[in-house]
Amino acid sequence: MVLHDEQYEAYIQILKEELIPAFGCTEPIALAYAASIARQELGKNPSQVRVEVSGNIIKNVKSVIVPNTGGMNGIEAAVAAGIVAGKPEKQLEVIADIRQEQIQEISAFLEQTPIKVALADSEYIFDIGVILYHGEETVKVRIVGEHTNVVLIEHDGRRLLEKEIAADSIASSMMDRSVLNIQDIVTFADIADIEDVKPILDRQIAYNMAIAEEGIRSNYGANIGKVLLHTYGEDVKTKARAYAAAGSDARMNGCSLPVIICSGSGNQGITASVPVIVYARELGIDQDRLYRALLVSNLATIHQKTGIGRLSAYCGAISAGCGAGAGICYLYGGRAYEISGYEVIAHTLVNSLAIVSGIICDGAKASCAAKISTAVDAGLMGYAMYKQGQQFHAGDGIVAKGIEANITNIGLLAKEGMRETDKEILTIMTGK
Repeated sequence: MVLHDEQYEAYIQILKEELIPAFGCTEPIALAYAASIARQELGKNPSQVRVEVSGNIIKNVKSVIVPNTGGMNGIEAAVAAGIVAGKPEKQLEVIADIRQEQIQEISAFLEQTPIKVALADSEYIFDIGVILYHGEETVKVRIVGEHTNVVLIEHDGRRLLEKEIAADSIASSMMDRSVLNIQDIVTFADIADIEDVKPILDRQIAYNMAIAEEGIRSNYGANIGKVLLHTYGEDVKTKARAYAAAGSDARMNGCSLPVIICSGSGNQGITASVPVIVYARELGIDQDRLYRALLVSNLATIHQKTGIGRLSAYCGAISAGCGAGAGICYLYGGRAYEISGYEVIAHTLVNSLAIVSGIICDGAKASCAAKISTAVDAGLMGYAMYKQGQQFHAGDGIVAKGIEANITNIGLLAKEGMRETDKEILTIMTGK
């Protein structure tokens, strides 16, 4: 099977846009990025700060530790880190180079400078506004839809940058994600010239396995990765779950290692890649097949998340865990030019989505690691079911006929059906 040149190039571009490095949880880093841009424009430290953010930003920043801050967490810490020590040219690695003495400066800034956080009056799920004041001087920076999608820079009312906000929350400059479907994703994995994707995937393998191994070695959060290995042993299935969870253990709890994200999330990037890598290494599968399996897992994750959106009440690890199950299926031989191969990948996804869809996102924090473990387990169960001739059928709950219909329906469930759930989660988390 073949893809049109335009579709092939589109898939390459999507991977380049999505599989990028980030330092720390992406929502606090986006806040730090906005704050660093504002500080650069102001040219001095502000005397006060106002932060206006959508509810999902509050949810995803409230509990997560901001790396390179000495264990600080929350919106104020992220903004202060960006103002005091951020390098805006580094985007999602904006606070990667903080020196030890700057941690004290961040702490002093927080003690001395009023930072008011308010819920943005916005129709957008992903909306960050940072306003810096110094006397009569003001600078405002706004990011909408995407973590680095700066739509406004304003200095004393003068608009230095203003961009149209994309209706679908994906920056208008990015490749159209509607070209994605599971059949063509598997075909792309089959025929891709590995040299076209090797630099992207090599970096993902190196970064995400490094943080997974750090999570196993050291003490972070609830140590879900270690708990899994201690409790269930070190068979390949357990190791796949444990190492993915350990990457999140580390990332959610202040580890200073970068990750390669997927669909705007480091946890999703870890979940879509680490289990597939663990399986390939444990089973002695060659590097070429690993690269192709990672194409399946990453693109399947991105495809699922396109309909859901960057942030929602639906846990993003679910999409990535199911994507990982599809990637592991590919390692074992699922290929588009074998009819049964495509079918097993499609059914793996349907089965796994039927098992775990509905797990809520209640922000970035230590328990994300446990949800990742559950999501990866569902991906593996979805594959195991189909190998043994078992599957969920259309009409079993929310299961529909065909993988694309299921992905569409999950998107509707997450984006539309769980809006009220999202509001209630935020109410519970904030006590308001």
